[in-house]
Amino acid sequence: MKRTSFRTGFTGKQGSVRKFATGLLMMGLALSASAKDGSPSGTAPPASEKAPPPPAVKTKPSAKAKHWFEVGVASWYGTKFQGRTTAGGERFDMNQMTCAHRSLPLGTWLRVTNLKNHRTAYVRVNDRGPVLEGRIVDLSFAAARTLGLAGAGIGQVSLEPVNSGDPEMALALVAQLQLPVALPPVR
Repeated sequence: MKRTSFRTGFTGKQGSVRKFATGLLMMGLALSASAKDGSPSGTAPPASEKAPPPPAVKTKPSAKAKHWFEVGVASWYGTKFQGRTTAGGERFDMNQMTCAHRSLPLGTWLRVTNLKNHRTAYVRVNDRGPVLEGRIVDLSFAAARTLGLAGAGIGQVSLEPVNSGDPEMALALVAQLQLPVALPPVR
């Protein structure tokens, strides 16, 4: 049995009528799919048909957004990894303020505080690690030196993400990076 396609099966007036009917059917389907309830648009249903208002729902007061932080042991890595490619695709530079973290998104800025001497440094996550169990972060040599961990090799720290809504934290980060701050003019 020979098959003919839709295009060649119908010719002349019969083919154009069929195309018109198909187009009309498609328009009708599209309009019915976009209709909400069948009532003409712009008119409200009679008052007797209005649905009763939904019952009032009691909601609990919204809880404050949880503030993420982490406390644990930090270590540092330096000359052995100098120049190697990080998980972020850049070359590791032990003289930059960077760190390796297991799960935080690459590019995240953290405030790291040494809990022994209360020194603080801002570092950017650009690598995955630490490899050793019990460690929460691997700092670059520069970050470890800033925090006073370079001599001991490890230390107890707290990690806290830099919040864009906290101006004090943002200004401290800019001061560490030694970037010019553009403040609005005082009036």
